[in-house]
Amino acid sequence: MSGAALGIEIVVVFFLALFLLHRYGDFKKQQRMVLFGTLLAWYLCFLIVFILPLDVSTVSHERRCQQSVPPATLRAPERSPCYKPWSYIPDGIMPVFWRVVYWTSQCLTWLLLPFMQSYARSGGFSITGKIKTALIENAIYYGTYLLIFGSLLIYVAVHPEWHLSWYELQTIGITAANTWGLFLLVLLLGYGLVEIPRSYWNASRHGHLLIKTYFKASKLMTEKADAEENLEDVMEEVRKVSESIKYNHPLRKYIDTILRKCPVDYQEKMGRNMDDYEDFDDKQNTYPSEKSLVKLHKQVIYAVQRHNRTRVQWQILLQQAIHLEDVAKNETSSTHQFVHSFPSSEPTGWFSRYVYTPTAEWYWECLLKRWFYRLLSVVLTLFSVAVVWSECTFFSTRPVLSLFAVFIQLAEREYNYLYIEMACFITIFFLCTCVYSTVFRIRVFNYYYLASHHQTDAYSLQFSGMLFCRLTPPLCLNFLGLIHMDSAISHQQKEQTAYTSIMGSMRVLSFIANGFYIYYPMLIVILCIATYFSLGTRCLNLLGFQQFVGDSEMTSDLIDEGKELIRREKRKRQRIEDGENRRREWKERYGNQRDDYTARNRSSHEMKETSYSDTVAPSNNRRGSTSAKYSRSGSRPERDCIELLQDAEPLDFNADSLTDDPLESESGRHAGGRYLSMSSSRSRIFDDV
Repeated sequence: MSGAALGIEIVVVFFLALFLLHRYGDFKKQQRMVLFGTLLAWYLCFLIVFILPLDVSTVSHERRCQQSVPPATLRAPERSPCYKPWSYIPDGIMPVFWRVVYWTSQCLTWLLLPFMQSYARSGGFSITGKIKTALIENAIYYGTYLLIFGSLLIYVAVHPEWHLSWYELQTIGITAANTWGLFLLVLLLGYGLVEIPRSYWNASRHGHLLIKTYFKASKLMTEKADAEENLEDVMEEVRKVSESIKYNHPLRKYIDTILRKCPVDYQEKMGRNMDDYEDFDDKQNTYPSEKSLVKLHKQVIYAVQRHNRTRVQWQILLQQAIHLEDVAKNETSSTHQFVHSFPSSEPTGWFSRYVYTPTAEWYWECLLKRWFYRLLSVVLTLFSVAVVWSECTFFSTRPVLSLFAVFIQLAEREYNYLYIEMACFITIFFLCTCVYSTVFRIRVFNYYYLASHHQTDAYSLQFSGMLFCRLTPPLCLNFLGLIHMDSAISHQQKEQTAYTSIMGSMRVLSFIANGFYIYYPMLIVILCIATYFSLGTRCLNLLGFQQFVGDSEMTSDLIDEGKELIRREKRKRQRIEDGENRRREWKERYGNQRDDYTARNRSSHEMKETSYSDTVAPSNNRRGSTSAKYSRSGSRPERDCIELLQDAEPLDFNADSLTDDPLESESGRHAGGRYLSMSSSRSRIFDDV
């Protein structure tokens, strides 16, 4: 079973990373290299988190084997000090595994992902142009890192007692990367330790959650309107450029690439009023340069992605607001059955029919869910307090003040390796949840924003992969320090984990190992206090960034506006649903009569065509008039039914589903693609990001 635990976790972590990428990315539309780079970064970081407890239990076993303990002192006589745990990993496997995982993640975060990020954001039309843009954008980026590394290198070189070697150079690079990651880690961890328990506590307060949803609706509607206006402006600029550059212009292939990124309805509008026979050199016009088209291409990609994201998010937020309002209405229900304002049109499955019935849904949504979230919030609060205490006291080894170190050492004495693995996994999983959830919540204007339901752009996906790869190694080192398994911090001459061995000795830079790594995490107390009193939120609100602050007048106005927006959308949805119900009733009432009438018409036409099949052209005209007479035949009630059904049709009218050309509707092509077929389409792995 020694290798089975490692293999199972490797497979499980892969599917976990794949699931998260599917939730935030779009496998159908996004470029394959972007998805592969993000998946690899997330996968390697999750591997470190899941495999590290196995490394800790293996080291705990080796420590006990090295100690000579008399059998009489053992509480479990059937076990010896060298009793191997079920997840024991043989020597030589973990060091190689950690080196591959660590250095691959570092190459991704410092070299490949920044380049791919600039490559994906570039508006160039060729691979060469995108590579050139990416290299220029990353020149300052890489230069900054070289400056930091060079400063540390000079510091070590001038020290008289040290002699530079490859091992020490490697340690300096690792220390520089971990120092940068620890600086950001404490900031994110201080926010997550307070905000995650508080978010679950607020989720148990339905009234507070509904008010906050109204606030989000008002902000999102403003953003949605701004995204639509921005898209209109960009599409107008594309239309002007498309009309000025004709089919035989050398730059026309770039216009075709831009048009492919536009929404379908805009492609149709731009493809109508264009003359294929008008040459570009017939008029002396000023044409845009290739550089301006690259900029326009970049604007189109950004505007379309932002418009789609806000549109999807609005629908999701609307569903949440309606559900919360339904919960508020059903709380006073005496029947104890949950009633939805807008029942789902999808057929109910066996789970909803037999397990999650309306009664079970009422007890969960109106009663049990509230107390479950409160209990979970209390448990998470206790974990947060334990983490804050341990971060401030983990450097003390005699006495041992870190709570996590106490638990692990007690388990070592009992030879309970399963408990060690579970305690390590729960602790590091909680730390990662606090840090990673903050990464998913961070929003830097509209440049970095992780949006669920496949609405995250390529730039944000790769940026999150970079952050994960930079935060995970210092987070794991910090965790090993909390449980006193890092000799650079605990100053104990004991067997170290294989993960610590690849980091080298932090004593090469003593002012970092004995200063920054020990005292900087204590700032987490100040950050937790600032997060508890929402100081950052209040500062952003004072600077003009609208934030949810309960005692603010602007917040109250936005809440009222959001409430009115939700009411308007509910009325619109109610009208649509009423129209659907009326149409369904009319079809059920008059559908059979209409079918009989159509069948009689068809049989009359067939009889006429059969009886006059041998006639000549004059008889064809007579047959046409006869069929017209038959088409007007029928009783008056039947004609009234047909007219009533025709009046009901506009309720379901959808202009997007109609096309002027039936051939185009069958083949899936659009009217806007009449020029797009002139340029060759390429599908290489780096094309058309």
